[in-house]
Amino acid sequence: MRIQRRSVKGRTGTLTALTTTDKSSLVAAINELKAAIVTAVMIDDLQVSTTTTYSSNKVVTLLDALKADILGGADPAYDTLLELQQALQNDQSGIAALTAAIDKRVRFDAAQTLTVLEQQQARTNIGAVAATDIGDVATDFVAIFEAALV
Repeated sequence: MRIQRRSVKGRTGTLTALTTTDKSSLVAAINELKAAIVTAVMIDDLQVSTTTTYSSNKVVTLLDALKADILGGADPAYDTLLELQQALQNDQSGIAALTAAIDKRVRFDAAQTLTVLEQQQARTNIGAVAATDIGDVATDFVAIFEAALV
């Protein structure tokens, strides 16, 4: 019996080594720990904190809101990246049409080759004239004017 007692005491340690306030017995220390856990406020759905957490319901609600923000009301047929990928792969003519339409836009960030008709339409759209319509842009009209005054 004495050997059994020593064995149990050796496995449980001494009560003075407990970090709880109540060191009268292991049961008292466990009860103190349980009471601290029960009274601890760990879930707080009202504020973000480093010492608390949201409930699982709050986390699901936030994730649903984030998904709705990302999808922006997308049709259920296109509400996943896989569905978008498949739609794009299945409709290459649509992609080709978009690419062709983009290629027909006048660029301002890079040089571009346009046909004469495309150049005329672009100038008409923005109210510009062709360089050939205004003559030699390198002409020094001040020098010509001053020479004419003499």
